[in-house]
Amino acid sequence: MTFSLPKIVTQENALLLEKEGLLNLANLRTIDCSSLKDFDSTVLTVLLAWQKKLQADGHSLSIEHAPEKLKVLASVYGVSALLGF
Repeated sequence: MTFSLPKIVTQENALLLEKEGLLNLANLRTIDCSSLKDFDSTVLTVLLAWQKKLQADGHSLSIEHAPEKLKVLASVYGVSALLGF
């Protein structure tokens, strides 16, 4: 199953998004970022929290259609490899 990120992920909605995703773990195996347009580094926190929970349950996270800015942020924060970029 695929979980699609919204267009905007910032401090204002990151915690709610993280909780929503954790309640829908079955849909978290693949994250579709094609709608993601306006975001800051908090999106990395959300993705890493989901990945941590999935790994604890013996699963992995796959991120599709990641915008270049997300890949750059992940590189700056040193988490590219953790997110599979």
